Amino acid sequence: MSKNTGRIAFIGGGNMASAIIGGLIRQGLAPADIAVVEPFAEARARLRQQFGVVADEHAGAGLASAGLVVWAVKPQTFKDAAAQAKAHVHQALHLSVAAGIRSGSIAQWLGTERIVRSMPNTPALVGKGMTALFARAAVNDADKQRVEQVIATTGEHLWVGEEQHLDAVTALSGSGPAYVFYFLEAMVQAGAELGLSAEQARRLAVGTFAGASELARASSEPLQVLRARVTSKGGTTHAALTSMEQDGVKAEFVKALHAACKRAEQLGDEFGK
Repeated sequence: MSKNTGRIAFIGGGNMASAIIGGLIRQGLAPADIAVVEPFAEARARLRQQFGVVADEHAGAGLASAGLVVWAVKPQTFKDAAAQAKAHVHQALHLSVAAGIRSGSIAQWLGTERIVRSMPNTPALVGKGMTALFARAAVNDADKQRVEQVIATTGEHLWVGEEQHLDAVTALSGSGPAYVFYFLEAMVQAGAELGLSAEQARRLAVGTFAGASELARASSEPLQVLRARVTSKGGTTHAALTSMEQDGVKAEFVKALHAACKRAEQLGDEFGK
């Protein structure tokens, strides 16, 4: 890659930006080829100390050498951040990891159509992320490959053909880690109530989730079949699942994901103007 193509700028230096920066450095990108715009002094100091990257408070002319700009800002601050950086990044490829903000709004704010919008999740912090990607029509194959190289440092990815599907992705995998932690909390609580120590219950619960996920990943069989294999009629698993079905747990959980998807749509309406 040329110097200009390889250099990456991050607007925002929070957890998701840090996950990507760490992955890029582990894969050999020099810290000198990474620039970060981060308004908070404490975060800038952390980025410099942890990664050795350039971290500035404001967007400046130094961003012009970046071939890729990663937008890792909160939805409510995106428009203002774009206004500050626009003059310096109009020739770059842009990758947004901001929830809810639609690519059309980003294109209008930045004056470019070379935009890829993504929805990552927090397991990216340990290289186990799941990220969905959507590209506007002006993004070519080389641009897509560049984005894939960056996202690969955080885990897996998939492309969606319609941007509206990213709202569903947000509900499913973007918010998904919180659902897993929620169920893990319940399992740990139940384990403690049943006489295990909190440490024992946590280890059993986390290990079970990790193992079941790997089994689902490795198997080509439907999830219903995998579930049925653990569920003997009249057994302990059957008792637990029957209780959950009677309480409408699955239906309420599905309802909750619809609520998350709706909120993702609202974020685009609220902060994308």
